[in-house]
Amino acid sequence: MNWRIVTLLLLVGLIVIFGLSLIEPLNGATLSARIQLEAPPQDLSGFARAIEPWDWRFPQDHGPHPGFRTEWWYYTGVLATAEGRRFGFQFTIFRSALSPLAVGSSSEFRSKDLYMAHFTLSDIAAGDFYHDVRYARGGAGLAGATVEPRYRVWLEDWGVQAENDDATKTRISATSGDFAIDLGLQQVKPPALQGEKGLSQKSQEIGNASYYYSLSRLITSGGLTVDGQRFAVAGFTWMDHEFGTSALGDNAQGWDWFGLIFADDSELMVGQIRLVDGGVAPAFGGLLIHPDGGTLKLGAEDIRIEPTGSWRSPHSEGEYPAGWQIEVSGADGFRIDVTPLLADQELHGAGIVYWEGAVRVSGDKTGYGYAELTGYVGTMANRF
Repeated sequence: MNWRIVTLLLLVGLIVIFGLSLIEPLNGATLSARIQLEAPPQDLSGFARAIEPWDWRFPQDHGPHPGFRTEWWYYTGVLATAEGRRFGFQFTIFRSALSPLAVGSSSEFRSKDLYMAHFTLSDIAAGDFYHDVRYARGGAGLAGATVEPRYRVWLEDWGVQAENDDATKTRISATSGDFAIDLGLQQVKPPALQGEKGLSQKSQEIGNASYYYSLSRLITSGGLTVDGQRFAVAGFTWMDHEFGTSALGDNAQGWDWFGLIFADDSELMVGQIRLVDGGVAPAFGGLLIHPDGGTLKLGAEDIRIEPTGSWRSPHSEGEYPAGWQIEVSGADGFRIDVTPLLADQELHGAGIVYWEGAVRVSGDKTGYGYAELTGYVGTMANRF
């Protein structure tokens, strides 16, 4: 997810959800969310914009930022059993505001925010990919985000919750049919601020940006379940948190994003925004995070991303790159090859189609991570 794209990763923008009625249910009627994926551009007046650097404060900024239209909390990890059986997971919760104004009502169900969650599990050895999506309004405790008394973001019984006051220890839990995760996460590096001190520009237009930080190496252990079989696993998780009101320009087709965790205790976020005319937007780049937590900002000119293969989805007929050579130039330069651990890691159905999957890294650095690919089945323009 993603600059969650570096920052672009506003997967939340991926959906632009409009149709949730703000009217409280009558006569016990069932609550529902109607998703209108091809909605016209939303009026952004009244929402805050990402223009100036943010005054970051943690753990408060792990929580919600209701003045902005879109926000998401994104977790991906590649984990393994003691015997070496490998799994990947993605868990993301998105908040989409339907109005910049607070909603006044006596009903606890009435809310201006709609939440969406994506949960996936990749069983590499079996060649299986599981995915699910849920929606809920922010009222009546169905979904939400808070830092009081501790950091927590949830949608029904899926969620992330801090286990200490500074939120350096958290737990993710989610269950969907035949697959589930219950994982403890330990932060070992300070938040890495993407872009200019956390202001991540997506196009040249002022305000087309998000506020974006990463927790690039969370030591992870716990359990996961696949088809009734539970596995004890360990590894590392990458976390992104982004919030903003607009990001992509009108000529954006989609983005390619990589969050990679290396064996030498460094990490790398790189991404590119692909344009409708086949070019690449100059506004986006990446961030190299050193073992001591220090960071090096990378401009678009410092990164080269070249596909080395392709894969056509049997679900959507979309054709995605499948394998990349990534080169980072400069004094800290290196060249790596990135390979999907499983070809079919496409999320499809519910009108949302993109590829998000576990990858392996070889070359000058080795490790694992996640790649996110959007705009290969339809353009992302006017989506967020």
